[in-house]
Amino acid sequence: MASALYQSIELLSREKGIDPEIVVGAVEDAIALATRKYYKTQENMRGELDRESGEIRAYVFKTVVDAPEQIEDVDNQLSLEQARELAPEVEVGGELRFYKDTTPLGRIAAQMAKQVIFQKVREAERDTVFLEYGSRSGEILTATVKRLEPMDVIFDLGKAEARMPKREQSRLEQFSVGERIRVVLLRVDRAAKGPQVIVSRAAPGLVQSLFQSEVPEIYDGTVVVRAIAREAGERTKIAVMSRDKDVDPVGACVGMKGMRVQSIIRELRGEKIDIIEFSEEITTFAEKALQPAKVSRVSITDLGEKQIEVIVDDTQLSLAIGKKGQNVRLAAKLLGWKIDIKSEEEKRQEVEQQMQAMTGGPSTPIEQVTELGESVMEKLIAAGITTVESLADMTEEELGEVPGIGDKSVEKIALAVRHYFEKLDEAAVGSDAAAPIPEPVLVAGEEAVAAGAASDEAGDEIHSMTKTPEEILAAQAAEAGGAEEVDTISTEEIAEAEDAISGSDANDAADAREERIELDNDTMDELVDQAGDVSSEGIDDGDNDPGSRA
Repeated sequence: MASALYQSIELLSREKGIDPEIVVGAVEDAIALATRKYYKTQENMRGELDRESGEIRAYVFKTVVDAPEQIEDVDNQLSLEQARELAPEVEVGGELRFYKDTTPLGRIAAQMAKQVIFQKVREAERDTVFLEYGSRSGEILTATVKRLEPMDVIFDLGKAEARMPKREQSRLEQFSVGERIRVVLLRVDRAAKGPQVIVSRAAPGLVQSLFQSEVPEIYDGTVVVRAIAREAGERTKIAVMSRDKDVDPVGACVGMKGMRVQSIIRELRGEKIDIIEFSEEITTFAEKALQPAKVSRVSITDLGEKQIEVIVDDTQLSLAIGKKGQNVRLAAKLLGWKIDIKSEEEKRQEVEQQMQAMTGGPSTPIEQVTELGESVMEKLIAAGITTVESLADMTEEELGEVPGIGDKSVEKIALAVRHYFEKLDEAAVGSDAAAPIPEPVLVAGEEAVAAGAASDEAGDEIHSMTKTPEEILAAQAAEAGGAEEVDTISTEEIAEAEDAISGSDANDAADAREERIELDNDTMDELVDQAGDVSSEGIDDGDNDPGSRA
């Protein structure tokens, strides 16, 4: 029957999950160390535990050599002749034991032995933990919250403790002691204090495991999860495909009325999940990965670097990018490609710039900016800046990097360029205002005379609009050669009309104004008719003298 001491060792071994022989070895090493310390010797010492009686013994062992001249360590070796005096059957290479009395070992020796035993047990625990969890990376474990630390959460896995750092936690989750949750085993770190099991609730593998447990089609392999991109606590994008053409992969993951995906969302404390159908065609896959935004077109810009360009409508740009770039960032992780997303307007401007660059674009020599000065201009030309356009496109930081250009020179250059373009704008406005009026084309013969008469009539009509009635009548009378038949408006009538307008009676003023306008119109018609008759007589007679027309 085993002793009480050995039974206690077996019980301890079961609790710690280690081999009982490891604990027995730790006890024997502790007794040997304590005995050596007590006797203050450097001899080789061993401990021995009797499992039946529970007795602990310590002994010194010495190795047997052939001859006395071969002895190198007097304390731990003896010759064959000396050994056979103590044990006749001993051979070379054998060992002789010399037991030490452990009765006088006191409290200090016992405390030392206790520390050695604890150290050996801890080392055995660490080895057991590493062997248990070292090869289970990525596995889903059910753990119990043991305690909450300021930054970490400590879980009890049964055989060991696990730690979840802050970066592996979801911002939506809060834990309480004793709560049982599922975690992902990330790795086992062999630290100085022993192996540490690191678990996570932010790893994409957790979402995949939850889908596998909730969706039978994923569990049996009909639907395959091809890619997952996750930002814990915010959003997850998962790409699935079906091996059976009759099974809709997205519908299988969503479930009837969304029951399957809703249970996963509850497990993740409300994290949003986008389920996307996988496609081997990268452009099609990119359009689906950027949902809910609608993509106009996708093109591959660099196949080697795995870079694509996505064009969306101006109204869809913010939705495609997402909050703080989250949507496009998750889509890029899901695809494994770099995504350059642009709006239709940005793409149009880019194409225009490319076309302008192909045609050469406007280029004005930098010498046109006379305010720069010769020294500054030479420094700019030496730096490769030879056109006004390239100088105007440079920022103050870029100008400051030009050799020999300081802060004051930067200000001077900016002022000179601004003045140059202001002068161009003023010149453009002045040229538009000073555009010449085209001169009338002269023709010969009768057509010239008719054209001249028409031009005179049009000119007189325009000129009359800017003259007073007296000036109009005087001009028409002079043109008609002072004809007595022409009726005129007397100055008295004009004065009466003006007095009526300036008077307090508004109705009389209006009547006077209408009477004056009717009189002007009738007089104008008569004058035009008479002038036409006179002009006709002058042309028929071939006499250009105004006196003859009268």
